[in-house]
Amino acid sequence: MTKERTGTLDDIAGAGHVFSIVAMDQRNTLRRMFAAAGHDATDDDLRTAKADVARVLTPGASGLLSDPTYGVPAITQAKALAPGCGLLVAAEPAERRVYQGEPRTHRDPALTARWVLGQGGDALKFFLQLRADRPAPAAEEPDLVEEALAVVQEIIDDCRATGVPVVIENLVYPLPGEDLTGRAREDAIVEAARALNEKDIDLLKLEYPGSPGGCRRLAAILTRPWAVLSAGVPFDRFTDIITIAADEGGASGFIAGRSVWREVVALSGRDREQFLASVARPRLDRLTEVASRRARPWTEAGKPEAGQPEVSRRPCP
Repeated sequence: MTKERTGTLDDIAGAGHVFSIVAMDQRNTLRRMFAAAGHDATDDDLRTAKADVARVLTPGASGLLSDPTYGVPAITQAKALAPGCGLLVAAEPAERRVYQGEPRTHRDPALTARWVLGQGGDALKFFLQLRADRPAPAAEEPDLVEEALAVVQEIIDDCRATGVPVVIENLVYPLPGEDLTGRAREDAIVEAARALNEKDIDLLKLEYPGSPGGCRRLAAILTRPWAVLSAGVPFDRFTDIITIAADEGGASGFIAGRSVWREVVALSGRDREQFLASVARPRLDRLTEVASRRARPWTEAGKPEAGQPEVSRRPCP
């Protein structure tokens, strides 16, 4: 099969093969943020916010992650994506499924790599919630881990055939009755990353595992590039997280959303534009500067550091 294009991660990376990506793919989460700020947001409010963020921030970003429901159409219509800024299109279904309280991964067969190209995208992003360390299912239960990995494989096969890079985002979740904090959360993040690393994924978008030691555990198992997500932590905290994820975990950059632009939901018009230009853009520039100095180029993922022996892939204690 002949590929329609030959895209690489450099389509969404900046100088030095490092990622400084703005995430604005929230849908229901963004609506809840507006509600928390005292505003019952309409669909047009969501579209306007996404276009405003893109217009001001993408000149300083290597990529923009947006959704096809509100973001991509509004950004395209407003011509708000800066030249040279790559576009990641979120291809997960807007509605999520569950099985006895746990997320159950599924794919919308219409949201293909070819569809991403039709949206003007440079890469496909798919979000899932994988607990690779969950107990084996009983005979009559679905295997949620195998289902999730099978969906990931379908996406990879589709993207390979079309020449579109695939970005997989994972968030862990507490199992029923579980207190997912501390070492338990770190273990869950590491084991999910271990399972995903076995797939031919171009870029992993992963949570910060909570400590330098957790990042070293990721570095010990990952042979693929990864970028750390912000998960809405305060900006100052995320600056530290990027440094640790890069220095200790070999992260190739960041994909950040609310940590950069969260206040836009409480503002509009000129006040929003002023905030984006005077606060959000300097935040992004600061994160990009940290990443440019500390992050590992994605082209070097899986290779030993200069002067260091090949990294062991044994489980890290």
